[in-house]
Amino acid sequence: MTIDGRRRERGSVTAELAVGLPALILVLAAALTAVSAVVTKLQCVDAAREAARAAARGEPGEPAGRRVAPDGATVTVSIADGTVTARVSTIVHPLGGHLPAITVTADAVAEPEPGESP
Repeated sequence: MTIDGRRRERGSVTAELAVGLPALILVLAAALTAVSAVVTKLQCVDAAREAARAAARGEPGEPAGRRVAPDGATVTVSIADGTVTARVSTIVHPLGGHLPAITVTADAVAEPEPGESP
């Protein structure tokens, strides 16, 4: 032991790193999962909006939504009570499928253009 007591603390940084690193990796994985889900949600919102707009103009809404939707998403357009509703739904597999899947859904509603029948 040295006079100022530094010898007893030798290796404490390594032990702290070994304890803290798994927690840091877990937080990073959660952050990457959240970013992936939010990006996919925004893509679904855009696709639902495009599908609803196209159907409200009298055009086919599902192909318009599929052009913007993420790969593998389902696009449905329904018309009820004079309102066009589009729903886009997909499954997000965070970190390449190593974590549980998350289902992301977005809806958009539009009123048909005057003189158009959706």
